[in-house]
Amino acid sequence: MDFESFFQGKLEDLHEEGRYRVFADLERHAGQFPRATRYFEGEKRDVSIWCSNDYLGMGQNKNVMDAMKNAIDAHGAGAGGTRNISGTNHTHVLLEEELADLHGKEAALLFTSGYVSNWASLTTLASMLPNCVVFSDADNHASMIEGIRHSKAEKRIFKHNDWKDLDEKLSKVDPDCAKLVAFESVYSMDGDIAPIKEICEIAKKHGALTYLDEVHAVGLYGPRGGGIAEERGLMDQIDIIEGTLGKAFGVMGGYITGTAKLCDFIRSYASGFIFTTALPPALAAGAIASIQHLKESNWERMQQRKNVAKVRKGLEKAGIPYMKNDSHIIPVMVGDAKKAKFLSDYLLDKYNIYVQPINYPTVAKGTERLRITPSPLHTQEDIDHLVTSLSELWSQCALARQVA
Repeated sequence: MDFESFFQGKLEDLHEEGRYRVFADLERHAGQFPRATRYFEGEKRDVSIWCSNDYLGMGQNKNVMDAMKNAIDAHGAGAGGTRNISGTNHTHVLLEEELADLHGKEAALLFTSGYVSNWASLTTLASMLPNCVVFSDADNHASMIEGIRHSKAEKRIFKHNDWKDLDEKLSKVDPDCAKLVAFESVYSMDGDIAPIKEICEIAKKHGALTYLDEVHAVGLYGPRGGGIAEERGLMDQIDIIEGTLGKAFGVMGGYITGTAKLCDFIRSYASGFIFTTALPPALAAGAIASIQHLKESNWERMQQRKNVAKVRKGLEKAGIPYMKNDSHIIPVMVGDAKKAKFLSDYLLDKYNIYVQPINYPTVAKGTERLRITPSPLHTQEDIDHLVTSLSELWSQCALARQVA
């Protein structure tokens, strides 16, 4: 087989569909977010980032950076191995205690990323619980889908955010088998929020374990940044809360929280935990500083919400179509992969605005979009420039405007 020709053909397919992904070569500057330097064809240009998942700019927070620098001086660069062999640092223990406290749980368990925490935890639970049937929201993240698939457990997909459909599907399985309901709080592409209370009530009615992914909500919602479940007073209704350290907390890593026995079970059986080198102590220290800061400070959350409202108001005034939701995510709808890429490229090349196009398989074909995530650090000037640039492009490309 001519492997290189095969690879080339598959890449050409992506180019033809407008789905080939190009990485922007960017250099962020501490203390200047959302400003960054773009490297392109031997030149450097200043750009403004509008699609970062560092939602609150905590990756630039002085307390976080100082904690990481101090941890390197105190503990060195790496963890030294897997947690089971030589990689458990006291900083990991302190971080797990901080996370358990954040979500009102007995214990927490760290992973190297949110993807790994979902994949490893769901794989382990669904494969080892006797005769387990997993009920998965239709819009769950790829990490959850892969974890469930890898477990080889029976899976039932319920309609997105439809607790009535979940109830109907749960009613059709053997009441004696183990049942696991997996869903998210904030869905990252549409920005909609799950009916957590109703889903938990249905799961409890059928004796099912609940697994909630809060990666796009931790740090952002609730009086201490515990997520949507904290904001709605529902943390005690959920068996397992999963989150990330790499978005609103501004660092890197993933975790689960739950009972001490549940976390110990995952720790003892999940290959994705057992055989992976632990997070560097500096990352753990930075995460602790970020979580502690956001447990006390509400400024970042409130300022971000103000900026989200300003961007939405500007888009509405300009007639730029976006998907309405109750979260911080603003999907500007394009509906065509090639057009979405053209808009993204033109915004970067001509207006120095960085917003990545979101295409299939991340979203369904025909729902391609620009995913905008305002931060508390964007200025009114930044917002005006974004809206004006989009409006000019909408006219240039003869795209349909939204009538208020």
